[in-house]
Amino acid sequence: MHLTAPASSRTGVRDTDGMAVASFVLGLVGLLVLNIFLGPIAIVLATVALWRGTERRGRAALGLALGIADLVVLVAFMQADSTMSWSF
Repeated sequence: MHLTAPASSRTGVRDTDGMAVASFVLGLVGLLVLNIFLGPIAIVLATVALWRGTERRGRAALGLALGIADLVVLVAFMQADSTMSWSF
């Protein structure tokens, strides 16, 4: 006896679309706070979404770019302050 319905092909696409949107949001938020954590997560989610063939390729690409920008901002502020973190 099965308690759940079998997964359809649309479920997989919806999951990858969600990953694309999540990478975009995390990359955007990561520019302001917790970029050391949110940047790599955004990069991984965007890469997986693109690899699985998301329909939201633009969002995934923006999430990837923002994730990389998070790490670039972190490195820039670390160089300016000579610390492992930055503050306003």
